Amino acid sequence: MIIEGRVGSKGELFPPKKIREKLGLKPHMKVIYRVEGGRLLVEPIPSLEDVLEEPPAVEITLEEFHRFRRELSRKAEI
Repeated sequence: MIIEGRVGSKGELFPPKKIREKLGLKPHMKVIYRVEGGRLLVEPIPSLEDVLEEPPAVEITLEEFHRFRRELSRKAEI
């Protein structure tokens, strides 16, 4: 998708409505700005509610978690 936008007199960026809708950007929503290879990338920061609705990326048992934590503690003591 290529759509022309504009930069305001104070340097504000005004993404067109189609882009805001495609990214799910809403008023007062926080975003991350990154520059990669001379390009500006804008990514919405999901809300806590949005993150909690997604399935977990990794599933471990409580026992695995405690074992991993003990290993990290041992390594930190060295």
